[in-house]
This record gives sequence, structure tokens and C-alpha cells, in this order.
Amino acid sequence: MISLLHKILRSPIAENGTVKPSEIETSQGAPVSSTLANILLNELDHELEKRGHRFVRYADAMMIFCKSKRAAERTLENLRPYIEGKLFLKINEQKTKVSHIADFELKFLGFGFWRSKEGFRSRPHQKSMAKCKLKLKELTPRSRGQSLNDFRKKLREFICGWVNYFKKASMKKFVRNTDGWLRRRIRQTY
Repeated sequence: MISLLHKILRSPIAENGTVKPSEIETSQGAPVSSTLANILLNELDHELEKRGHRFVRYADAMMIFCKSKRAAERTLENLRPYIEGKLFLKINEQKTKVSHIADFELKFLGFGFWRSKEGFRSRPHQKSMAKCKLKLKELTPRSRGQSLNDFRKKLREFICGWVNYFKKASMKKFVRNTDGWLRRRIRQTY
């Protein structure tokens, strides 16, 4: 297994038609990077379970749930030596933060969370919604240099993919507003 991982990590990288040798690293978003994160962070999962923490992790993105802000800060400081000392990983200080669940800046895998009468709910995060509108704007230019079928196909693929990803989230208002805006852009394109 280790030999296979070394071969994957040392395989050459193709960029802009040229192939260049690689150092031991993976590119951002490469399929192997999430696999390696799962292999390496499995140890952290066991450590968190041993310490009695509730958490959720997807590849290298993780949320640890604590009862208070003070307990969360203490947990972060207690885990830092384990992550940096034993696993030899760096904690990304820009992305690591202690926040309350009701904080609108709380983002996990593109979702924002809040507490309602029914319990905790999710919606697409504001940044995810802004990226969606930007991509839709990019896909619906006023001067399109492609066939109508290609235009429809690309637009449908993006919309279906985005809606399927966030389908469990509350996004009725955003979808309704975006639908009206998008219909005007499509009419302009036609």
C-alpha cells in the first residue's frame, strides 16, 4: 500500500500540454487527495472518539461540536499538539475557527447552519449562493458562441448538479429569486 501511495504521489503532472515531474504532493481537488486525507485523518477520528467528542468529517473538512465557546477553544488547543506533533499536519489558521452554530459565517462543505424550532437546519451558505449566481452569469452571456443545444446542456448540467448537491437544504427563496433572474438572462441570450 505504501509503495502504491508513493507511486501516486510521485507521478508526473500534466499542465497545459506539458508533463513535468512532481515532488511528493497532490494537487488541490485531486481524487487521491481526499483518499489520503481519509487514511491519515482516521487516526484523528479515533483520538476524538477516545476523548468523547462529537464531530463530523468529510475528507479534510471537519467540525467538532462542543457545549460552549470556551470548551471549543480548549479542545482546539488540546488537539493542536496531537495534529501537529503526532500526525505532522499543519492546521490552516485562516480556515480554523471557533464559532457558534447560529453564526452566519459558519460554513461546512458549502452549507450554512442555523437553529430553528424544529432543530438545526441547513441552507446553502451565502458564498455558495454567490458562486452559483456568478457561474450562471458566466453560462448565460449575451453573446454566446455555441449552439443552442450545447448552451441548454451546459446550463442544465450545472443547475441539476447544484440543486442535487443542496437538495436537503432550505433554499426555496433563493431558487425562486434566481429562477426569475435566470429566465430574464436566458431571454436575453435568445
